[in-house]
Order: sequence, then C-alpha cells, then structure tokens
Amino acid sequence: MDAPASVSLWAGVVAIGAYHGLNPAMGWPLAVANGMGEKRDGAVFATWLPLGVGHLLAMALVLVPFALLSLMLQWDREIRLGAGALVLLFGVSRLVWRRHPRWLARVRPTQLALWSFLMATAHGAALMLLPMWMGLCETAAVQTEAATAVGFGHEALRMLMRSSVGTAFSVALVHTAAMVGSGLGIAWAVYRYFGLRALRSTWLDLDAVWALGLIASGAAAMAMAVAG
Repeated sequence: MDAPASVSLWAGVVAIGAYHGLNPAMGWPLAVANGMGEKRDGAVFATWLPLGVGHLLAMALVLVPFALLSLMLQWDREIRLGAGALVLLFGVSRLVWRRHPRWLARVRPTQLALWSFLMATAHGAALMLLPMWMGLCETAAVQTEAATAVGFGHEALRMLMRSSVGTAFSVALVHTAAMVGSGLGIAWAVYRYFGLRALRSTWLDLDAVWALGLIASGAAAMAMAVAG
C-alpha cells in the first residue's frame, strides 16, 4: 500500500472517531450533566476518562479477533467478505429498528466505563473501523505471502500476527483519542457557553446517519475484498 492510501485510511479512522464523539449516544451529554451537577469544570473532563476506556475496549473487542483471523491467509477474501457483510447487515438493522436496547437504561451513572462499552457495542461502533483496519493490514498480508513462498512460513505468520494485532490496537487508540477529543470539545462548549437550553432546543438524532455509515463501511469492505 502506498503512503497516500495509508494516510487516507488513518484519516478515516480519525474522522470516524470525531463523528462518534459528536454523537450524543456516545456520552457527551453525560459530561455536560456531570459538570452542571457538580458545578465545576473538572467534572466535565473527568467524565471522559471512563467513557474513553469503555469505548476503547469496545473497539478492541471487535478488531483484535479479526486481527487473529487474518492468520488464516488462505481464506483472506472470504473473511473480508464476511466482515463486510456483517457490517452492512448490522447497518440495515439499525436503519430498520431504531429503538435503543432498554437494558442500557439500567446501567447506573457511576458505571460510565461499562455504559460506554455497552453503548458502543450495541451501536456497532467498532464495525465502522473494519474497512480501514483491513486496508492498513493489506501490505502486511502481501509481505507475509511472499515470505511464506520463500520458506519462512512460521516466522512470517508470527510477523503477521504481531502486525495485525498491533495495527488493531493502534486503530482503536487513534480512533478513541479522536472520539474523546471531539466529544470533550462539544461537551465543554455546551457546558461553558450554551447550557441546558441548547440541549432542550436542539437535539442531534444521528441514528440514520450512523446506520448509513455502517452500510457504506460494509459495502466498502466487500468491494475491497472483491477487488483484492
């Protein structure tokens, strides 16, 4: 993979993270509420530590297993097609069934990391990252196939595993950093300058956009698998 393509994929990881952070469903209204409840700026910032941890775990829960599956090079295309179909179908389901799971409302406010993890998982947040991760791992797979062909099979597979899992964690970390940055930014702006009136008068419902994003990501992953 050439450098411009790699840069564009990392830019996609950051852009999706920023989008997740701006989505109210990922928790920034909780940061505003905590800040106003405790009447101090630090509460807004403190809320984002557990939210970020929960989101990061949700990303890793999806990306790392797919990274381990990448060891099965002989079924590379099938795995990528299956992953793309999974993302696409989940997006269609989110578009058709808009209601949020009721059990999410039972998580206590003190369990922010757990709430963030469950919310990101229920929304399929990590699935959006699969096409980017697959693109970033393409070069490693090609290099491994070449190494296997010249007789370095076991070492090549170990290299691929380290590269794939490392890339999965890197994607999750970069994405979560972008998510926390954008979410903290909007939470701080609402808390400091707009107040609760902004939340009462304006609410961003991004469920349809979220579902369409999943469908687009799944279609892109399937197209990449077919083209590859």
